[in-house]
Amino acid sequence: MTMDSTGGDTTGGGGPPAPDSRWYDADAGPLVRPYAMTGGRTRPGPSNVRFDLIALVVDDDPPGPAEEAVLGPEHRALLSLCRAETQSVAELAADADLPVGVVRVLLGDLLESGFVRVSRPVPPAQLPDERILREVIDGLRAL
Repeated sequence: MTMDSTGGDTTGGGGPPAPDSRWYDADAGPLVRPYAMTGGRTRPGPSNVRFDLIALVVDDDPPGPAEEAVLGPEHRALLSLCRAETQSVAELAADADLPVGVVRVLLGDLLESGFVRVSRPVPPAQLPDERILREVIDGLRAL
């Protein structure tokens, strides 16, 4: 019997494939849908805070053993990545191998619990004027 990309039988006989063949991959392990990791939520926390991709996440107040035991494995993975070094939301998503939307929801949980602190990026209106930066570069080159 041969299977197509959806896990269906392409030989025309023998019925549907075994349930395990659709949900497991030898290399990846069991498939967990993103909505299962976030409990069906698509927005982070009750405050609906929005995390920029370049916002920096810092381990603020690490949970105790009892608190960490109630966190999900994805929450704990994000916390361990933050403990190692300050990372952006995009870096956390890449290092944890999770979709950015899922990471945003999970970070909302950790922020609400006080386990992490998020530094917002500087708004473009508060960045130095390009003319000033060019003058500084020209001044440095003149040295």
